[in-house]
Amino acid sequence: MGFTKTIKNIWSVEDLRKRIGITLLLVIIYRFGCYVVLPGINPDDLLALKNFTQDGLMQLLDMFSGGAFSQASIFALGIMPYITASIVIQLLGMVLPAFQKMQREGESGRMKLNQYTRYLTVLILVLQGPAYLMNLQYQVKAAGGHVEMGFWTVAFMTVVLAAGSMFIMWLGERIDQKGVGNGISFIILIGIIARLPEAFIQEFTGRLMNSAGGGLVLFLVEIIILLAVIAGAVLLVQGTRKVPVQYAKKVVGNKQYGGARQYIPLKVNAAGVMPIIFAQAIMFIPVTLVGFSTDKTGFFGAMTDMYGFWYNFIYFIMIVAFTYFYTAITVRPAQMAEDMKRNNGFIPGIKPGKPTVDYLDSIMSRITLPGSIFLGIVAILPAIAHICGLNRNFASFFGGTSLLILVGVVLDTLRIIEGHLLMRHYDGLMKDGRIKGRTTGSGAF
Repeated sequence: MGFTKTIKNIWSVEDLRKRIGITLLLVIIYRFGCYVVLPGINPDDLLALKNFTQDGLMQLLDMFSGGAFSQASIFALGIMPYITASIVIQLLGMVLPAFQKMQREGESGRMKLNQYTRYLTVLILVLQGPAYLMNLQYQVKAAGGHVEMGFWTVAFMTVVLAAGSMFIMWLGERIDQKGVGNGISFIILIGIIARLPEAFIQEFTGRLMNSAGGGLVLFLVEIIILLAVIAGAVLLVQGTRKVPVQYAKKVVGNKQYGGARQYIPLKVNAAGVMPIIFAQAIMFIPVTLVGFSTDKTGFFGAMTDMYGFWYNFIYFIMIVAFTYFYTAITVRPAQMAEDMKRNNGFIPGIKPGKPTVDYLDSIMSRITLPGSIFLGIVAILPAIAHICGLNRNFASFFGGTSLLILVGVVLDTLRIIEGHLLMRHYDGLMKDGRIKGRTTGSGAF
């Protein structure tokens, strides 16, 4: 009854109803474009390409493109170039004074950074397009097909691929402005969810056809474990440590300001999914090099076995290390301490200045350790699930980047919808309190 009432409340808010409708329309357009194959490519010759994108970084790229990468679609490069450009601009803002200045300029600075991000996205697309097309030619030939990749053909298809990715970026911006918001993240979410029904059916069918019996019971156990993992991922995304901040009283004329106590929420997982992406990119290097080597034993054999012990052990260690690294460059205790001092705030029992910086840094170090370990466990869970007998596609939803993005974006979207309801004096989506999204921003990363 409560769910029905919530749906009625959502439908009663005209602005929210229009936003959801526009979002669904844009999503349909995006999904339609994922099935439009590049001109001159026979869809029947793409079997080798689909097999090539089953594991590693290629699987990640195919996931972010909603399957368009393996289908040689006009959306094949997906939104990943824009995400890469955004990360680069974000990192530049941490080391270059010119970008730091733009970050402090408010809306005008943000518009300049967005413009630079678009320029960098186009540059990345120009570089990635020919590389994708050369790999496509190789995979088509491996399947017994033929495709001619002359200079002008590559140039033309690169323009098509670049236009497709920029169109996806435009769809994300429209979802931000006219839809429910969180546009780029929502595009990635749709790409992940699009793979779920097929993976679910494959696993269900495989368990039913299990001649040993008990397949349905095992499938139900898998679903229960998946729900438990999702609950853990929610805790990882939302987990915070609140630091109390006391603001000193300030009297101006006959009015008194300040004196209130507030809290700084420090995230357990401030790095998001970036450590997994960094670690996957590095772990994919041996997989690439093995193509140029006949030695598939020893080091190369261990580093290309994505379900082996040493591969996942090193993968886990790298995620822990990258979590500390990315947290160190994104969470700045010195800046937080300076902001508190500027606003006459202080942490009770801690002196302003360097003692406050050291205190915040020590707290971040303590809460990052369990967060990084949990993130590493979540990252290797798909490999563990596959070793335990789950279908490879279904196992990918037991952890890794896909699960964390799915959970984070769903929480953010529900929080946005709840905000519209509460603003118009309707009940929220939850009776026991407000939904908490990712407190470090609405982007997927």
